[in-house]
Amino acid sequence: MAALTRLALKDFRNHAEALIVPGPGFVILTGENGAGKTNILEAVSLLTPGRGLRGATLSDMARADGPGGFAIGARLGDDVDLGTGTLAAAPERRQVRINGADASANKLSEWLSVLWLTPAMDRLLLESAGGRRRFLDRLVLAREPGHAQHSSRYEAATRARNKLLAEPDSADPAWLAALEALAAELRAGRGRDAAAGRALAGPHRSDLAVTHLDKAMPAELCSTGEQKALLLGIILAHADLIAEARGARPILLLDEVAAHLDPLRRTALFSRLQEGGGQNWMTGTEPGLFADASGPATRLTVSAQGIE
Repeated sequence: MAALTRLALKDFRNHAEALIVPGPGFVILTGENGAGKTNILEAVSLLTPGRGLRGATLSDMARADGPGGFAIGARLGDDVDLGTGTLAAAPERRQVRINGADASANKLSEWLSVLWLTPAMDRLLLESAGGRRRFLDRLVLAREPGHAQHSSRYEAATRARNKLLAEPDSADPAWLAALEALAAELRAGRGRDAAAGRALAGPHRSDLAVTHLDKAMPAELCSTGEQKALLLGIILAHADLIAEARGARPILLLDEVAAHLDPLRRTALFSRLQEGGGQNWMTGTEPGLFADASGPATRLTVSAQGIE
């Protein structure tokens, strides 16, 4: 894995055309709210499997007043080209190309590892377990590229089983047994799951429990700033794990990360990111928020007129 050395957007969100040539270290995007900073991070996140950091439908990503469809192109290091996008004729069909050849979205994870933290995740430790499971899936995917395929197959099998259980008169016991292979608890729970309309056991029911060790306090009882710091700690620790396992750090996308941290934590974050290395993309409304971010940095201003 290496850093992005080029990112080109066409008809993506509010960007008719945009070109960024980032260097290593920090990539700092500042500008007014609504200028399109988060859209750039979203484009980077789409260079991995899934629907990106917003989880939006593909048709919503195409520029509203554009011709339909969008394109994202990136250069990884010196010699790997990644691309993804849609056509106007098929707005919900994602296309992926790696070094000019058609590929599946899952193949992207073999080339690039990306982790992110956005303001929408600030309540991750307070809300439903579903969001935390998706967060955990993203961490696992960054560490194990094959997780994307396994997760997709598991979700497809779960949907097929739920559909069969909803039609008990036509359910094929042999097919159910195949879907439930190595899962005695699922077999025993067919009646319970049929009544609930969903599977009540399995990895899709897992949760992520986080504790503030210094206070011996569950994360959901901590302050908003403390919860943000805990999530950052998890992401940074996981980035270290990936670097050790895969030989390079993942790209980190930290949207409006400085705004909700006090000056002490903000300075500590920049220092920790610099020490860890890798390419770290950050957004904020004011350049002053990143005054303490020393070391190599690509600093850009995003506005309605473009990216400078």
